[in-house]
Parts: sequence; C-alpha cells; structure tokens
Amino acid sequence: MTSFAFPHGFDSQAAIDAAYNPAFAVADEEAELAHFGARSAEARRTLPGRFDVPFGPTLAESLDIFPAAQPNAPVFVFIHGGYWRAGLASHFSSVALGLQPLGITTVVLNYALCPQVRLDEIVRQVRAGLAWVLRHIGEQGGDPARVAIGGHSAGGHLGAMALLADWAGDYGLPADPFVGALLVSGLYDLAPLRYSYLQPMIQLDEGLVQRQSPVRRVRASATPLVLTWGDREQDAFAQQSQAFHAAWTQAGNRAELMPQAGANHYSAIHGFEHADSALARTVQRLLKA
Repeated sequence: MTSFAFPHGFDSQAAIDAAYNPAFAVADEEAELAHFGARSAEARRTLPGRFDVPFGPTLAESLDIFPAAQPNAPVFVFIHGGYWRAGLASHFSSVALGLQPLGITTVVLNYALCPQVRLDEIVRQVRAGLAWVLRHIGEQGGDPARVAIGGHSAGGHLGAMALLADWAGDYGLPADPFVGALLVSGLYDLAPLRYSYLQPMIQLDEGLVQRQSPVRRVRASATPLVLTWGDREQDAFAQQSQAFHAAWTQAGNRAELMPQAGANHYSAIHGFEHADSALARTVQRLLKA
C-alpha cells in the first residue's frame, strides 16, 4: 500500500493552510480588508467612473471603468483576488487612485464566484471581460492598442490564465493583445490548494489543477510580465511567483521579479493607490504612458 504524498513537499493540510492562508501572516485581517473598503469608497466618490458595465449575460459579468481625463488613454485592467470565492470589483476601486493621476484609465473586472461556478467558468468570464475591453474601451476613451492587465492573489492566477488564452483562435484578436502584465502574489500552480481549507469552496480536482495551473500551460508570448509579492507574506507566495517566472522565461518570454520590502499579502497592492509608488510606476512603464 502506497502512502499519500501532498504536493510541493507539504506533509499535511495544516502545513498547506499555514502556507497559503494570508490571514496567518497579519495581525488583523479585518483591518486589512477595511482599508480596501475605505479607499475604494473614496475612489468611487472622488473619481469619474462608470459602474457595473455589463460584458456578458449574467449579473456577475460586469466591470467598472475609471476613465483618464484625456482621450485615447492607456488602459490598466485589474482582476481582484479573494481565492475565487470572495470579493467584488467594487471592493477594489482603490487601485484607480494612483493610476488616474498618471493619465491611465483603470478597469476593474467582476466575475462569478465559487462554489456557484467552477474555476473553468471564472477563467472564461475573465477572458470574456478582457475581450470586451479590447473591443470596446475605445468607446470609453481608452486606447485598445495600449492595454495592460494586472491581478492580485487569485486575480494574479486569472491574469496569468488570460495571458495563455488563444486570443486569435478563440476571439479573433491579436495573439498577444496586451502590452504588459503586472501580477501580485498570484497562484500559478493550484495543486496544494486542492488539499487546503479552501477545497470545500473551490472544489478542485486533478483535471482542474492541470487545466488551470498557469505554470503548467506556458506558451510563447510577446507580453512582458512583472511578478511581485510582499516580503512579509508566507514563502509560498514568493515560490509561486518564482516558479512561474522560471517557466515564463524558459519559454523564451520576458519577465522580471519585483519583491516588495515591508509588504504583506494585503498591502502588496496598496501601491496602486499612490502615483509615486513602484507599482504605479511599473504600470506606467508597461503602458509607456
């Protein structure tokens, strides 16, 4: 009889949970989440915005647009986290606070959540939302030829899966339609999460792990990629980014690693709120804004 082996060298669910539950690495998770609520409310109160714009047939398939002041602006599309089972686009309007002053239009995508839908459907929805942006952002004052994407945590995973879509074959769009990607604390190999506290909600099986783990599906891509995380997160998040960086560059693609000193899993995206931050300036660089 063979003994069961957990993936990535883990020896128990408790060890996987300790590595991947971001609440374990902060003093007050509620305070971390309250920050996004307050700053997102500020963004929606102070910035011009078009909210709950539909891109698909279900109520979950919508997006928020924070347009830049000038026409034909470069565009950054942000995909929120929440381990695919929590969060709304409106909770992360805060990312527009630092980008709008730089002349960047910000789009924040919404999507349906597990367990109401499975991960395959979430990936499809995110890709459909990005296709809508590429086709329609010109009508909203954005430049469809200068669209970069970003995501945090589960949104980092979804952003990576977007890079790997067959944009030409499935959507009739350019093969690599994005000028850059900035992914924060993403999950690129889902295998450990199948044995974590998340499993009752996200319901992974071996087929989903194989289909939806970006590190296992890398292709040649012209899109430059920046992978970042906070150095106060658990080591697993750094290891996930480093593994995806290795796979991306081994395929002949461009990528860079950008660890953030002093940041935890939540504060690793605070930089989007400040025009002079490393995150905001990286978006500006990718967009050549």
